[in-house]
Amino acid sequence: MDLLLLEELNAERAGRRAAIVVTELGSGRQRLVKAAAIDADPLAPQLAEALRTGRSGMLTLGDERLFLAVEVPAPRLVITGAVHIAQALAPMARLAGLDVTIVDPRTAFATPERFPDVEVHAQWPDVVLPRLGLDAFTAVAALTHDPKIDDPALIEALARDCFYIGALGSRRTHATRLDRLAEKGVPREALARIRAPIGLDIGAASPAEIAVSILAEIVGELRRRPAVDERAGGPATSGQAA
Repeated sequence: MDLLLLEELNAERAGRRAAIVVTELGSGRQRLVKAAAIDADPLAPQLAEALRTGRSGMLTLGDERLFLAVEVPAPRLVITGAVHIAQALAPMARLAGLDVTIVDPRTAFATPERFPDVEVHAQWPDVVLPRLGLDAFTAVAALTHDPKIDDPALIEALARDCFYIGALGSRRTHATRLDRLAEKGVPREALARIRAPIGLDIGAASPAEIAVSILAEIVGELRRRPAVDERAGGPATSGQAA
């Protein structure tokens, strides 16, 4: 690989931005297509589909054979609230290939014992989330029912264009939440991106069932989204009580 192309690719990797290396197998020529530039590329439909699936592979166009090497950042799930649902959701999400982080300032709950093999931050979201670098390949699930913990996480997730943003609570609870966030200056059109009640509506009752519904909704958004969205070149409900 050409050194300049490799440097460009490493810059995209470091910035957690998707990209594709297109190799012409006949000539050996290579080029880097960044996610933000896909729409203008002659191979836009094929490249967009490759990014959507996250899979590298061969592409044949007439007599030309190409190899598409897809570079997509690992999807992440940031959970605010070291609660029972999070205890079920974290290992499920890891099995599904997501890097998981728990954020909860309540030190009695946010412990390695309750969340083995998971990154845990016993800090307030408004302190730790800016350091985590949320992005378009990050999902955020707010699970505490506590506005002091969940609201800052939702605001940060919306500002960083996370591909999935969900919050625990009934429709009545969410309506109150929307009013509260709007008063803090979050545009109503942005607030419409929050999935609440969080999770697919499968009649989930137990913490484990609710975790299943949340993970299914996240995976659906991750895999069905457009490969390049209008926000940042990134990856394009159940009935909990109030």
